[in-house]
Amino acid sequence: MVRFEVLLFRDGGRSPVDKFIEKCSATQQSKILRQLAYLYEFGLTSANPCLRKLSGTNLWELRILGRDNIRLVCVQRTNTIVVLDVFFKKGKKTPKNDLETALYREKRLDI
Repeated sequence: MVRFEVLLFRDGGRSPVDKFIEKCSATQQSKILRQLAYLYEFGLTSANPCLRKLSGTNLWELRILGRDNIRLVCVQRTNTIVVLDVFFKKGKKTPKNDLETALYREKRLDI
C-alpha cells in the first residue's frame, strides 16, 4: 500500500499552518491530526469524503465539519501532500484571500 508524505508548508522559518494548529483547542487539534493521518493513509482521493477539489486549481480542500468548520488547503506532488493553508470557514465559499494565499504558496513550493 502506498503511503503519502504529508508536509506543512514552510517558508523559511516556522510553518504558518503549524502556528494555526497550535492555537486551536485540544479537540480541534485532534480533529486536524486525524485528517492529516487520513491524508497519509489514502492521499487526495475520493476515499476520504471530507475532501473536495477546488475548481480551476490543483488544490484540494479538506473539510473538518461541525461547529469548528476548519479547512485545510492541500496540493499533491507525486507521493507528497503539502498543506498550504488552514483557516476557519465562516461562509459558503472559500474566502478569496485564503485561496490566493494557498495559490501563492503553491508557486513557492520546492518539491
